[in-house]
Amino acid sequence: MILTLFFIQVAAATSPTFGPQQRRASATKSVLGPVSKLEVANKILSPDGYARSTVLAGGTFPGPLIQAQQGDEFRIDVINRLNDTLMNTTTSIHWHGILQHRSNWADGAAFVTQCPIPPNGSFLHTFTVPDQAGTFWYHSHLSAQYCDGLRGPLVIYDPEDPLAHMYDVDDESTVIVLSDWYHKLSPQMYNPPFTPDSTLINGLGRYAGGPKSPLAVVNVEQGKRYRFRIVGASCDPWFNFTIDGHQMTIIEADGIEVEPVDVDSLAVFAGQRYSVVVHADQPLGNYWVRALSNFPNQTFDGGLSSAILRYDGAPSEDPTTEHGPYVLPFDEGALHPLIEPGAPGIPEPGKADININLDPGLNGTAGLYTINNISFVDPPLPILLQILSGARHPSQFLPQGSIYELPYNKTIEVSMPATDLTPGGALGGPHTLHLHGHVFDVIRVSGNKSYNFVNPVRRDTVTIGTQANADNVTLRFVTNNPGPWFLHCHINWHLNKGFAVVMAEALSATAAQESQVIPGQSLAR
Repeated sequence: MILTLFFIQVAAATSPTFGPQQRRASATKSVLGPVSKLEVANKILSPDGYARSTVLAGGTFPGPLIQAQQGDEFRIDVINRLNDTLMNTTTSIHWHGILQHRSNWADGAAFVTQCPIPPNGSFLHTFTVPDQAGTFWYHSHLSAQYCDGLRGPLVIYDPEDPLAHMYDVDDESTVIVLSDWYHKLSPQMYNPPFTPDSTLINGLGRYAGGPKSPLAVVNVEQGKRYRFRIVGASCDPWFNFTIDGHQMTIIEADGIEVEPVDVDSLAVFAGQRYSVVVHADQPLGNYWVRALSNFPNQTFDGGLSSAILRYDGAPSEDPTTEHGPYVLPFDEGALHPLIEPGAPGIPEPGKADININLDPGLNGTAGLYTINNISFVDPPLPILLQILSGARHPSQFLPQGSIYELPYNKTIEVSMPATDLTPGGALGGPHTLHLHGHVFDVIRVSGNKSYNFVNPVRRDTVTIGTQANADNVTLRFVTNNPGPWFLHCHINWHLNKGFAVVMAEALSATAAQESQVIPGQSLAR
């Protein structure tokens, strides 16, 4: 029996209702509501002054901000208008950080939960977010396509945010998207080196030797407190984010509110998000916003890797501010969930119901990344459809060796030692690990050899650190969300080379759950 995807379209788009802390889109910023059409198309764009063909959502880079309120139903119709055959003309979109309870089919991971959307096809993603609020994002989950531009922010507002007293402004103007940018098309870069040409902040930047292209401007009013939602939308590097002359107070990590922590610099890895409160308490003027990547030979000269924080009343000119000194460095281990802290299971390493060690490596001969000596390859049929077919025993699911079957309602402990210095290890680190369908408690963070079961940081994307620090990042989660969920490196080039596995969670419950999906909405026999 052949299983196929059935595509339908949303008849109309609407916008959410926002509370007093938020306002609707300005005429200069593209904003969508939770019920929208999202067209994916090619466009010539020059965000750093260099023109190239791109793959864009809604015709912009970053893609349109999608805004919603906690509890909203999402109905987003992704329509494929791609026609540039120098890049992928099929596509998919993943809603990064959205748990997709009872909607695994809408997760958007090509070859895991769906087939890629063909040209002139569409896919209606329908899901609800009853218990999530915070900063998320969306991006292509096909090959390395999001490196060509298909990435954008998604914010779910909480009208009862327990930390709302800490800030005055939280709207589309306070979303800050950090990204790397490449002048080559992604299919020309499937093999290393993967060196970005520039760093973009809110879709604008400059490259070395290039023109003095416009930079993004973040406008503030003196005396007000701003909740800046920072999205790490890079394909590869991580960024050290700073604002000259201003401290930041972290209040959210990956959609989870945290006890406030003051910093003056913030490490943002690919896929991660933070909310920071910044008080505009400095003299009127212009201040550099900086995002220095971890690649060598990076500089701020000429406005590279920079944007501008501009006070109302300041002249429209580049800042002259100096960066540093930094005396409040970021420490991931200092982040603690504000609500219901604590990791599940017995509070001892290796004492979860199921303990899995994932050893990352690199097959130098084939140029492929591996986990436990196996490289993930796209199966001929999406894994969810294999599960629903009932035609195979779990041990026969494809790709063999990359699918970990997990029983329902068990505590899982996953450890991933950094192997970036080991011969045959996963070079190109520090790598960033992202798990679909879950947030997890990081009971051992990078740069720390101790374990925290009492109040560890809870998130969905974490750096696994470096072998030089003897890192063995360890996380825990509970299998309470049936379905196949991707677990992979969020350096997109590495994922494209096989750095991934799938957690196939509660298979019998997955089949029962998907059979209750509205007919024709996602999967049809």
